[in-house]
Amino acid sequence: MSDFSVKPVLTGDLTVLRPFTEDDAAVMAEIIEDPEVLRFTGDPGEEFPLERLRSWYGSRSEQSDRLDLAVTDRATGELVGEVVLYEWDATARGCTFRTLVGPRGRGRGIGTEATRLIVGHGFEQLGLHRIQLEAYGHNPRALRVYEKVGFVVEGVRREADLRDGEWRDWVMMAILDREWAAHRGHPDLTAALNSTAR
Repeated sequence: MSDFSVKPVLTGDLTVLRPFTEDDAAVMAEIIEDPEVLRFTGDPGEEFPLERLRSWYGSRSEQSDRLDLAVTDRATGELVGEVVLYEWDATARGCTFRTLVGPRGRGRGIGTEATRLIVGHGFEQLGLHRIQLEAYGHNPRALRVYEKVGFVVEGVRREADLRDGEWRDWVMMAILDREWAAHRGHPDLTAALNSTAR
């Protein structure tokens, strides 16, 4: 088990995940201000001035206890979001996952592939045992991505957050190393192959 100090470049068919630089701050500022991103992430009252974002994204490569990678469109090189492994627990060999994808990266499979790439890296290269996440229950797009990659619902924190005047549930999900080893982020395909083999 290594720490998260190595910041890899991970390449898929649709996306390339790469380390952040402070030059990414302006694009990430636009993505963070997107109405859908605001609806499903973070504290709605929190502000992110450009200098703060430059400092944040410029320092991601120095962090040994988390892995923040920029999600880029492989065809154009355009930055469309981020994926993060954080809250690393070395003893339990686990961490938390989060992602956000801006409007130019949605609806094309980029978010699903980016999730598979970083989760696969976590299990296959970093030796993680468990990766967990929490997502809003009213965010079906994200929940579907996580299910497609193999995350399993473990529970629901009912009405845990007040957003836009409504109580919102948090869905807790996780994936284990042995589950990943069985399907490599394609549980539906694995299940279909197993049923046809019988």
